[in-house]
Amino acid sequence: MTANATVNPILVVGSVALDSLETPAGHREECLGGSASYFSVGASHFAPTHVVAVVGEDFPQAYLDHLRSRGVNLEGLEIIPGGRTFRWRGRYGEHFGDAQTLETQLNVFEHFSPKIPAQWRGAKYLFLGNIDPELQGRVLDQVENPHLVALDTMNFWITGKRHALEAVLSRVDLFILNETEARLLSGERNVYKAAEAVQALGPRVVVVKRGEYGALLFHPDGVFAAPAVPLREVIDPTGAGDTFAAGLMGFLARADETDFATLKRAVLTGTVLASFACEGFSLDRVLSLTTAEVEERLARLESLMKV
Repeated sequence: MTANATVNPILVVGSVALDSLETPAGHREECLGGSASYFSVGASHFAPTHVVAVVGEDFPQAYLDHLRSRGVNLEGLEIIPGGRTFRWRGRYGEHFGDAQTLETQLNVFEHFSPKIPAQWRGAKYLFLGNIDPELQGRVLDQVENPHLVALDTMNFWITGKRHALEAVLSRVDLFILNETEARLLSGERNVYKAAEAVQALGPRVVVVKRGEYGALLFHPDGVFAAPAVPLREVIDPTGAGDTFAAGLMGFLARADETDFATLKRAVLTGTVLASFACEGFSLDRVLSLTTAEVEERLARLESLMKV
């Protein structure tokens, strides 16, 4: 499955990394990881994707080839001579909850300063991956009136750089976060109240990821609950959140609409794409996806919602 070249491209700014993973299904050393990697490969099934990120000179050529094989544009990927790529090592427990971080090496990512190529500054769709909110703000300073800006974050930024995060949230349209993050940011335990409090910070649309329980879409026109895709086996949930965002944004870019009905369909698409990400280590499964597989699983998910 390849994106239609006439579809509006999506600009993604985030991390490209080397992940070492331990899960109940096995382990993998230095595989392709990072928010921009998962997002760009996932979204490329629906729309052209342009990546702004940084890696070291040690980044494997094979992984660059993997990204390019999906039509991902890497003109904005900075390769630092003599530098080492961002590395993360994590372990998942028996029930695949949040990963335990065993080691983080920021390396070249520590001094990452996103530079948007001039030809991409008019991008209509922009996804700000999970990076320092100050950097997210600098990206917004470089783009020219995008139609839709979506943003991801994490607990570390909510607690450590709340002021900068709130400043950038006032400039985005769509905010994707999980339940824990929504409660932490809002101070509300009820997820509905939490989402409303987050919307009050700026984003008109909030999507709350709930893992194996699906996702909730909060929109000015209503609320939508999407179920998760039941899976017989989980191999590696790393990057599922970024892949969810990829399916959601990819669908919106292809439809070129952001109304409530389209967003509901986009959330379901994101849910389906994330389920595939969990079925293999790293990006193995998402790289091999076909249109027929996505459409079949989307139809199966929709059938679960019928009474």
